[in-house]
Amino acid sequence: MIKNNFKIILLIFATIFMISCKNEIKPTSEKLPSLKGKNILMVYGGWDGHQPAVFVTKVSKWLELAGAKITLSDSLGVYTNKKIMDKTDLIIQYWTMGEITKEQFLGLENAIKRGVGLAGCHGGLGDSFRQNPEYQYMIGGQWVEHPGGKIDYTVNVLDVNDPISDGIKDFEIKDTEQYYMHIDPNTKVLATTKFTDSIHSWIKDRVMPVAWKTYYGNGRVFYLSIGHDPKDFDTDGAKELLFRGIRWASGSRYEPKENTLSAVYE
Repeated sequence: MIKNNFKIILLIFATIFMISCKNEIKPTSEKLPSLKGKNILMVYGGWDGHQPAVFVTKVSKWLELAGAKITLSDSLGVYTNKKIMDKTDLIIQYWTMGEITKEQFLGLENAIKRGVGLAGCHGGLGDSFRQNPEYQYMIGGQWVEHPGGKIDYTVNVLDVNDPISDGIKDFEIKDTEQYYMHIDPNTKVLATTKFTDSIHSWIKDRVMPVAWKTYYGNGRVFYLSIGHDPKDFDTDGAKELLFRGIRWASGSRYEPKENTLSAVYE
């Protein structure tokens, strides 16, 4: 009898343990929107030095493995294609410098305003269309310098509670560009980098955002300054930030609007 009671008690404890494991709170990174079935438009071109075709090939593999439906375009004219834009959930742009026509920009801007997400990195999103300040207003920042060219530097993760940056540790990134930028001080900054005086003495200890999230109208916008060379994303921290940022931005049309306002000067 005692032996049977002991077995019953063990069974009860085992059941409770299994239930608690099943109901365990997921890491915040798992709360990001899924890419499965999402329509993602990848637009690439501009300055060849950033190897836009190589970038798109690398990133599109991640997206396909996650179940996304990919449309590729090496023309900004796709932004005027209503049929494609109407079905798009997320735009990933990698187009450094270049010029965008008024009609092309309006097609892009209207899509983001109504809830299409926008994500990208480095000059492909943060140094596009230098003559268009409205575009810079939408992104939340603009490249101005990369002191020293290709160098090694540290990326510091700020917000450990945000699902994009949760669990990602500070990391080193090597032989690439450390962006100095003009930015909107109201974006939610997820990661930063600190400059040294090895190139310019006056920027020693200045801190610059590396990754941020914001909204433009109803559209989620994610930016990461890493990515001068597609090999930058062989670094785990950089790859995780970009991939999670893409996932977050893909949820504009399906997820509640977040408060990303993080004003520096209040």
